[in-house]
This record gives sequence, structure tokens and C-alpha cells, in this order.
Amino acid sequence: MVGQDLGDDSRHRPGCRAYGVPVIDFRAGAPVTGSLDVRWHAGHSSPETDPAPAIQVHTYSEHTLILRQNKSVHFEAPFLFLLFGNERALLLDTGATGDAARMPLRATVDVLIGQWLTRHPRDGYGLVVAHTHGHGDHIAGDAQFADRPHTEVVGPSLAAVTAYFGFEQWPLRTAELDLGGRVLDLLPGPGHEEAAVVFHDRHTGLLLTGDSLYPGRLYVRDLPAFTATVDRLLAFCGTAPVTRVLGCHIEMTRTPDKDYPRGTTHQPDEPPLEMTPDHLRRLRDALARRQGPSGDFIVVYEG
Repeated sequence: MVGQDLGDDSRHRPGCRAYGVPVIDFRAGAPVTGSLDVRWHAGHSSPETDPAPAIQVHTYSEHTLILRQNKSVHFEAPFLFLLFGNERALLLDTGATGDAARMPLRATVDVLIGQWLTRHPRDGYGLVVAHTHGHGDHIAGDAQFADRPHTEVVGPSLAAVTAYFGFEQWPLRTAELDLGGRVLDLLPGPGHEEAAVVFHDRHTGLLLTGDSLYPGRLYVRDLPAFTATVDRLLAFCGTAPVTRVLGCHIEMTRTPDKDYPRGTTHQPDEPPLEMTPDHLRRLRDALARRQGPSGDFIVVYEG
């Protein structure tokens, strides 16, 4: 169920210990350290000869995968996240391309879930497809999952997001999502987009910030709402174990304050994706000063 911890009752649920399947304890040793020892495919100077797959898959940990859409398919090259729990997985965002021939997200996710279930077999395994926010480069692949069995696709509207996750008094209160013993904290994140949500995974300590913070251009459409979001995230980081901050794009070069122009399909000098809570503090300072370039990111004020 959304927003409920399995606790001791997990042994009585389908696919759990009472049915002969070991329950994975996602709380043991949390936060579990994962690996970001990866070179992301950053596009090709000649896309027609590009041998890289449309979707790059990186295993962060046994139960956590990071996917990136190839820049040769779409310049936005968003990152997507696939998290496994005992009862269901969460796919966070569906990318910038809906065409399954060019962006076979459903087929890729089906293979990845199948591989995980081979190692951790259980029946009736579910999938939740949700979003960091509702912009087109994060929801384009939703339709690929419309007829997938045991799958719930959360609509990107504010009404759909608050209803599915059980948010109350948006954006003042948080919510929880339970994947079956693996619980995520959901923090309202408006400012870039009205229904944006930041996901914190208690198992890994990852803070998944969508387009609210990443090494690139941060588009602020509602400054008061965006500032309040950053304040909430900073307060949360002061009380919860946050290991890494991961957004959904890389748009900067390794040169401070220098970004790749919008529409770039080859970024050979990308910085790492991962950021830290200190970047949130720097972002808050930039917002207070109405500052744009801030080294590892550039704030763009649209409101």
C-alpha cells in the first residue's frame, strides 16, 4: 500500500516469506552505498554511426538501476531510475521520446525486471511508473506502459500526484511510498513545475531531485515556490541520511559556469551527475542573491 510500512506483516503478503520467498530487508545496513563508477554515454559527433544503445543502464546497487536516454536519440538525455522492492518496482520518469522503436523503454524495463526476478523470484510483481515532474522530457514514454500487467502509471498532474501518493496540505506535508519493505520519502517540490516531487530512498540514501537540482540550467518558474522547496530539502537533509543528490540531466561542462548550449547532442566534457547537500545550500544562496551561474549549475529565472 502507498504510504505504509510493511513491518512484521510483510510475511503475510503475496510474494513474501509465507509463500516461500525470502523477504529482502531493505532497512539492514541502510543507507547502502552504491557505485557511480560509470562513464555516461554523452552522445556522438556522428549519431548515424553511433553504436551505443538508446538507453544506457548502470547498476548502482543490486536493487537500484540508473538509466540514461542516449543524447543521439534526444538532446535532453534524461536520467531515469528503477528501484526494486519486495512487492513492486518504481520507474521514475519515462524519458523524452515516446517512440518505442527509437526509445524501447518498456522492453528495456521488462528485461531488467525479469533479470531481477530471476535472482529474487516472486509472483505477481508490480510496477509503479511515476515522475519527478510532468514536463514532456520526463513523461514521453508513459504510453508504453499503458497496457502492461500489474502496472500503475501515475498521472503527472497535481491532482493525480496528490491523490495517488496521499499528499495532504500540498506542498506543506510529505508522503511515503512503500515498494514492499523499501520505503521512499516524498517531498513536494514545486517551483520548476507545480507537481514536482523529490524522492528520497531510505535504502540507499539517494535524494532524487528531478529538475530542481542537477549539473545544468535550473529553470525557476515560480521563485517563492522554488525557494520554499529548497528550504524543505535542506531541512530534510538535516534530519535524514542523504548520501548523494541525483538530478535528471547533465548540461554543464567541467569548466565552472560553462554549460553546453540547449540542443547539444554530443557532450564529451561532462561533469559527474552526482551532487551533494552542499549544492542545495549553494543553490539557496544563489536564489537569495538572484544569482545565475554558480559554478556547477546555472539558475535561470523565468518567473
